[in-house]
Amino acid sequence: MKIKMIATDMDGTLLDSKKNMPEGFFDWVSEHKDVKFVIASGRQYYALKRDFVPIHDRLIYIAENGALIFQHDEIIHCDEMPREAVLYCLDLIDKMPYAKAVPCGANSAYIENPTDHEWEVCTMFCGRLEKTDNVRKAIENDRIVKIAIYYDAEDAEMHTGEFASLPNHIISVLSGVSWIDISTDTVNKGEAMKVIQKKYDIDSKYCMAFGDYFNDVELLEACGESYCMESGHPDVFKHAKYIAPSNDDNGVMRVLNNGMYEY
Repeated sequence: MKIKMIATDMDGTLLDSKKNMPEGFFDWVSEHKDVKFVIASGRQYYALKRDFVPIHDRLIYIAENGALIFQHDEIIHCDEMPREAVLYCLDLIDKMPYAKAVPCGANSAYIENPTDHEWEVCTMFCGRLEKTDNVRKAIENDRIVKIAIYYDAEDAEMHTGEFASLPNHIISVLSGVSWIDISTDTVNKGEAMKVIQKKYDIDSKYCMAFGDYFNDVELLEACGESYCMESGHPDVFKHAKYIAPSNDDNGVMRVLNNGMYEY
């Protein structure tokens, strides 16, 4: 069966533990022009764009866990959070001294009075990040699609219960050892993938996806051929058709170079 579209998560999936791009990836995408390639990440679009300059025009980007879809530098899908929900969540996070809120919009991300470490970490994931003394004022003229919450102690999973009572249609998802993301309940990588499938009239059975964490579950389920990385969260394995080698074992490229079959 010919695969027509492939989507991959970035951190913990395509990139190794040191955030290195796998050798041969750019060449593979360039050579397979009959396959549409989607980068599906919790990262900001502007951070993704800078990592894929040589093949930028070949890619479709699912950014902010699916809240935004970009192609050729244009937004083709945006799922904005209601402003009152954004302010409610910021007030909630303000009461958590161990958590740092990073509201993410269509134009930029924003961080209030960050430490040097918080700034360093967040600029890794945000190509556009504004430092501000008043985050509520800074976001007034942007469309906020997600609030990323950073936990320096890498203990995000133990704090998920603190977001059990969010406003209607607002949800939280664990997206890494240091991150919880808040967005509307219609935002996930799988729904974004369906938007792209519909746009190009590609049935899910001709689509392949790679992921490793909870924010990849819907993406894996939206594609007929799905791989969870061997290094991924064990609870995500059941949502994938196959297990791929670890991200530190060049898992995505090993599957692609093996003719796109189970390894």
